[in-house]
Amino acid sequence: MNDKVLYKYKGLGNLMGVSDSSKSKFVESVKTTVERPYFDDIGPRNVTAVVGQSSTLHCRVKRPGDRTVSWMRKRDLHILTSSIHTYTGDARFSVRHPEHSDDWDLRIEYVQKRDAGVYECQVNTEPKINMAIMLNVEDAQASISGPSEVFVKKGSTISLTCSVNVHSTPPSSVLWYHGPAVVDFDSPRGGISLETEKTEAGTTSKLLITKALLSDSGNYTCVPSNASPASSIVHVLNGEHPAAMQTSRGSFKPHIIHLLALSVLATTAIR
Repeated sequence: MNDKVLYKYKGLGNLMGVSDSSKSKFVESVKTTVERPYFDDIGPRNVTAVVGQSSTLHCRVKRPGDRTVSWMRKRDLHILTSSIHTYTGDARFSVRHPEHSDDWDLRIEYVQKRDAGVYECQVNTEPKINMAIMLNVEDAQASISGPSEVFVKKGSTISLTCSVNVHSTPPSSVLWYHGPAVVDFDSPRGGISLETEKTEAGTTSKLLITKALLSDSGNYTCVPSNASPASSIVHVLNGEHPAAMQTSRGSFKPHIIHLLALSVLATTAIR
């Protein structure tokens, strides 16, 4: 057993009829085991990181004593770190252990898709104890909330909100395109504005176009500087019945078909 022990009964010399070797064996057998280390769950067991960003897997070991804390990559059983030392040629991996703390965090810089998988924080007790953390890796991606097609009435406000899932290094810029051209906020048309907010959860960019014109219809694309773009198609309708003003692509099309049918019938009747 590797555990530290506290020896008792050192004054056994007074025991009559007990040989020195027996005394020694008795001393070895009468011992108290120091409390074992254990994990203090301070972080999630399921972590999601974004390609190109950094990620930290948290491991806090209470009462470690002189035990060694290591990090192992489960898929290939590769010991990445042991104590404060790194045992991999991949310089992206390191251990964060502030002096006199119980934290032994695994840091991964510039996360790649291949880094996804299970990582184990281990303590070399007997038997060994370990804590597994699953790392999920996703692409840096923008997304526009709501359906992929938006229908608004002429004269109303077009509102498109783009979210970027990159938080450790937010995009330096988020551009909006209408078709092939960058949205011009200083155009004579006026009424176009942008609201950008950066939080711990990521970056959001909200495009507002007031008093929508028919010419505002088309494809709108949100392009962050460090993530894949996202698009949404806007249809500006000229005086259609409110029942047709649906933002759900599934519920709108039947109304459009109905309106087109009525239009054809009206045209035929006039002729």
